[in-house]
Amino acid sequence: MRRILFLLIVALGGAAVLVALGVWQVQRLAWKEGVIADIQARIAADPVPLPDTPDPVRDAYLPVAVQGTLMGDGIDVLISQKQVGAGYRMIAPLNLGGGRSILADLGFVLSEAKGTINPTGPVTLSGNLQWPQEVDSFTPDPDLGANIWFARDVPAMAQMLHTDPVLLVVRRMDPAVGGITPLPVDTARIPNDHLQYAITWFSLAAIWLAMSALFLRRRRAPKTES
Repeated sequence: MRRILFLLIVALGGAAVLVALGVWQVQRLAWKEGVIADIQARIAADPVPLPDTPDPVRDAYLPVAVQGTLMGDGIDVLISQKQVGAGYRMIAPLNLGGGRSILADLGFVLSEAKGTINPTGPVTLSGNLQWPQEVDSFTPDPDLGANIWFARDVPAMAQMLHTDPVLLVVRRMDPAVGGITPLPVDTARIPNDHLQYAITWFSLAAIWLAMSALFLRRRRAPKTES
């Protein structure tokens, strides 16, 4: 009887732990959805002038509008677009005057258009500030000879193009440049897998209880004499 009681405690205790993990993931889901909603509202807000000293934390996703001069000879970052194929993000230096320049992510160009589009001259841009974290230990070094980068590394790109380490991801460009499709900031790539995690934990709890019940049933079943 004591063994059965012990097994019952283990079964209920294990299920309680798994259910608690599932509940925690549900709470995390609500928190993450709130964070994403705040970011979406920030992205869609009316643009403001570029701050004098943008901060990567305070001003992440800040919508801004600027006027300046595209200087050409930018950086091409290799990416792939669904239903389109391989291509590049075109990162160009934008001179704002007064000795100040920033990086402008103008958008997507097809692989075959690489090297044939080089926008220069006065332009009005609106979009969102972003400091993407795309570089890790597996990211290859850029191929500077072919001008192919494999991630948007804001400090490194700013050093290469002699700009401030500030990236404006363009939503609208006036005048528009043929062959460039803006890739505005959105929340699609912000991970939010908490619902799947919650379902997994709750499913494991149900399986744990079912297996425990089967095991206990077999333990309590009378043995038949042969």
